[in-house]
Amino acid sequence: MRLREEVSATDTEYGTVLLDERSGRYYQLSATAKAVVTSLGADGSVEAAVASLTGRFAVDESTAQRDVRALIERLRAAGLVTE
Repeated sequence: MRLREEVSATDTEYGTVLLDERSGRYYQLSATAKAVVTSLGADGSVEAAVASLTGRFAVDESTAQRDVRALIERLRAAGLVTE
């Protein structure tokens, strides 16, 4: 899974801002969500994204897994990612 070609990402001091160039809409990602998107883009697996979160933040595995899956669904619903 990765961001669509039409989606630009810019880092800020609060995380990352995504711009969907097709619609002109902006989306703010927290530092945690940025870590998930980065991990998914590199490896593509939910397991790798969960491991990234539990390794970098004070979060247990079940919470990280639930949060990763929820973020993936929001990104899909917004049309920001491709498989």
